[in-house]
Amino acid sequence: MSWVFLFLGVIAEAMSHVALKQTDGFTRLLPSIVVLLGHLAAFVFLGQAMKGMPVGIVHAMWAGLAIVTVTLLSTLVYKQHLDLSTWLGMALVAIGIAMINLSQGHSH
Repeated sequence: MSWVFLFLGVIAEAMSHVALKQTDGFTRLLPSIVVLLGHLAAFVFLGQAMKGMPVGIVHAMWAGLAIVTVTLLSTLVYKQHLDLSTWLGMALVAIGIAMINLSQGHSH
């Protein structure tokens, strides 16, 4: 169940970060509420994930997955063009996430 909470935390965080652009410096109410609620939800989900997984693993997985997810969503939603080096960096993040996941140093 910890993995479900981790992924929900990543989704909440990513959606919150993508919505952050729409707040116009927190001058627009609805996007600002989405950002605040998204961050709150992310931390609630991460707290639940940490009940069954080590803190360092949850944080590393959350950060890496959120980076990749926000980048992909920003490309789709805002049509942001990313160069080859950015995509290579995203691939390295994904490889790092896989290495953490496959590590024998923690249990699921």
